[in-house]
Amino acid sequence: MTRFVCYGGKGGVGKTTCAAATGLALAGRGHDVLVVSTDPAHSLGDAFDTTVGGEPRELADGCWGVEVSPETGQAAYRRVVEALVADFRDAGLRIDEETLEELFAAGLVPGADEVAALEHIADYAASDDWDCVVLDTAPTGHTLRLLDLPEVLSSTLGAAGEVQGQVRRLVDGARSAMFGPAAFFGRNRDEPDAMTDLRDRLHAVSAVLRDPERTEFRPVLVPEAMAIAETERLVDQLEDAEVPVGPIVVNRVLEADDCDCHRCTTRRTLHDERLAEIEETFPGREVCRLPVLDGEAQGRDALDALASRLDATFE
Repeated sequence: MTRFVCYGGKGGVGKTTCAAATGLALAGRGHDVLVVSTDPAHSLGDAFDTTVGGEPRELADGCWGVEVSPETGQAAYRRVVEALVADFRDAGLRIDEETLEELFAAGLVPGADEVAALEHIADYAASDDWDCVVLDTAPTGHTLRLLDLPEVLSSTLGAAGEVQGQVRRLVDGARSAMFGPAAFFGRNRDEPDAMTDLRDRLHAVSAVLRDPERTEFRPVLVPEAMAIAETERLVDQLEDAEVPVGPIVVNRVLEADDCDCHRCTTRRTLHDERLAEIEETFPGREVCRLPVLDGEAQGRDALDALASRLDATFE
């Protein structure tokens, strides 16, 4: 079964860099790995210093990357809206193409970006194309909506399905009264429609994200007070949602080096204090420390330096 490693946290802490480096680390172990950016503000291509789009592209031996397009979520919405409109038309309601476009523009449910991410996760979970999928998620608020969305949509789609079912029963009753059994020749109502299919896929994704045998969520933070507080809230919410939480990844830690200037010494002391606070805030959890990199944290050299550290967390 495909394993999922999810990176999340507040904006600007280096989630994309961690996801990219993890992809290289796991590929180095001989796995076929797909790194997926679900953040609408994609930066996966920047991390690898190349172009990444909506189709998987090989970025290194055994490591591929893809940036999820919100158009995937919009297409899922449209299938549901079109299924409803088809049944309303069967019932004699006049719904022209212009009205259909207005219904689609209004949106049956919010969150095209999150639905797009869930649609991709559903595809990856059902296939055996990848040994591991590494998810670079959007900032904390988006990530929590992503986790909540299957349940929210299930309720919404369930209500819409009830309306759809009532309309179908009215149409079937009228046809049966007029044409008898011949009204149903050649039609199979047991086939799943767009609404049922989407709801089933979302339920499957929800189960995968909560399966400790398949999924591990890794919070990323930097050694700063605000980041620690937000990460504590994130971990609490992940635990409440029964999402398995893995190591806490502390990025951009200033480690001992040859520079003994007052600025660097003061900053290292502060980082040491924050690291002690992180250990105290998350007792019993593994903490992975990633160093501040010289220059920009992008390109293969930078990612390889972090991959060697992250590789140890998969022992």
